[in-house]
Amino acid sequence: MCGIVGYIGDNQAAPILLDGLAKLEYRGYDSAGIAVFDGKEIKMEKVMGRLKVLEELTHGGATMEGTAGIGHTRWATHGCPSDTNAHPHFNKDHSIIVVHNGIIENYAKLKKVLEKKGYEFVSETDTEVLAHLLSEYYNGNPAETIQKVMQRVEGSYALGIMFLDHPNHIYAARKDSPLIVGASKEGNLIASDVPAILRYTRNVYYMENEELVCLSREHIRFYNIDGEPLEKTPVTIEWDIDAAEKGGYEHFMLKEIYEQPKAVRDTLNPRLKDKEINIEELGMSDEDICKIKKILIIACGSAYHAGITGKYVLEGLARIPVEVDLASEFRYRNPIYEPDSLAIIISQSGETADSLAALREAKNHGVRVLGIVNVVGSSIAREADNVMYTWAGPEISVATTKAYSAQLAALYLLTLKFAKVRGVITQDRYLSLQSDLIQLPEQIENLLGMKEKIQRFANRYLAADHMFFIGRGIDYAISLEGSLKLKEISYIHSEAYAAGELKHGTISLIEDNTLVVALATQEQLYPKTISNIVEVKTRGAFVLAVTNFGHKEIEKNADYVIYIPKTDNFFTNSLAIVPLQLFAYYISLGRGLDVDKPRNLAKSVTVE
Repeated sequence: MCGIVGYIGDNQAAPILLDGLAKLEYRGYDSAGIAVFDGKEIKMEKVMGRLKVLEELTHGGATMEGTAGIGHTRWATHGCPSDTNAHPHFNKDHSIIVVHNGIIENYAKLKKVLEKKGYEFVSETDTEVLAHLLSEYYNGNPAETIQKVMQRVEGSYALGIMFLDHPNHIYAARKDSPLIVGASKEGNLIASDVPAILRYTRNVYYMENEELVCLSREHIRFYNIDGEPLEKTPVTIEWDIDAAEKGGYEHFMLKEIYEQPKAVRDTLNPRLKDKEINIEELGMSDEDICKIKKILIIACGSAYHAGITGKYVLEGLARIPVEVDLASEFRYRNPIYEPDSLAIIISQSGETADSLAALREAKNHGVRVLGIVNVVGSSIAREADNVMYTWAGPEISVATTKAYSAQLAALYLLTLKFAKVRGVITQDRYLSLQSDLIQLPEQIENLLGMKEKIQRFANRYLAADHMFFIGRGIDYAISLEGSLKLKEISYIHSEAYAAGELKHGTISLIEDNTLVVALATQEQLYPKTISNIVEVKTRGAFVLAVTNFGHKEIEKNADYVIYIPKTDNFFTNSLAIVPLQLFAYYISLGRGLDVDKPRNLAKSVTVE
């Protein structure tokens, strides 16, 4: 989950490295470091804390001369955050230096072997093992040395490496951790993710597992783990560079909340043509769609919550049985793989380690895999049988908003396509649902206009210790995501419950002035949800209700009501989640927290 960058070219490297790390800080921000070859030696600066500490230490990179270097921003796995555990890591004589994203699973075994040979370790990291192992195998040929190390280590890695006696080259390698290579007229780059290099180039090579690359000022040469040369074709990145900047907003999260209408529109519109849904990238014939007997939706975090909504929508409209699994559990529960199943892997980054492992597990059992992914060229996108992109653009804030909304839109499209092909909805219903989809972006825009109202309410609960979210059906799925948004950026303990389960134990937690957020958007379940609101009110709760326009009677039971525009019951998540995102944002802001970089979290979880 760490971020790595590298540059070699005509310009001073350090400012470019710092700029790239600033675009990757969402991947980890426990510590940061850079190393640059200054013409005589490799100079390194690293420090615990946010990147700004390193920027101040190096005066924006001005104090570090040289046109070749590597950098790292860390999310700690092995070893607590500290100056010593920060990357990069040297070998003993400072002739080899390495940055690493991933986990070396057999590092303890390798460390023991190296210690017996006299190698001394100064950090608690698994990465330092790589530096010494490179030193142990070094024969004057960096590529051959790296290949030997790749054959010895187990786990995941994206590596950036420099050798003192090869100052005109940077080396990199990857296995199960993302790594891209950028080519520009003024030099070549490596990075964990596209935003780090957008300012310098749009021409990108995606590295595959167990590949190695050697970069010089003029050349980029790829090899496999056996040292055989590889031919690769660059991909042109279409993202607007401004999409990876704050654009005048105080935080990326707020900017990305406001980008949701565009993200949903961009995901929907290319696939809605002439009153038909055309998902060309699906790669499935009508016959293939009709053969589907079960769908497995597999994801983590917010993507998992989108998947739960997908279950309600797919089963309700397309009438296909759906199982939803946390990716981290799917591969270990020994699931039953049935013929004619379809696995849907949902991931913003397309690099989520657990989701990628689940994808491979499903494919190994002969299950067709569809990826719903935001990042073009990501591992899940490349390894899935087919990929449906959500066109949300780069999402920088750790807490997802627009990518989640785009995932919902993709699931809606998929559902309507399947329902129509399988003949389980009428043409009138099909067209009516399309009409509701088309209206979603504008309805989201209208909801964003109530931010001041939500901020005033949020300010009343800045000191809260506990909150609860309740709902039934799709409202339960909304509750899960609303609760997650709150706790991940405000650090307030929050739980989401299926409202009907309150009486089975949870209601004992309700006491005077406990805030309960009640979702009541499902028309057929509305009376039962009202009963649940009354239950918590009787026990002293303060109730914030989110419901559809027209349900004025809810004001008799709730203390505060937010109304959302009317849409089909299956699509209410796309609207109801917006005020909950804003509520979480303003709670975090009011508590003086770092909205975009919540503690202990990283944007892309590339380790298990």
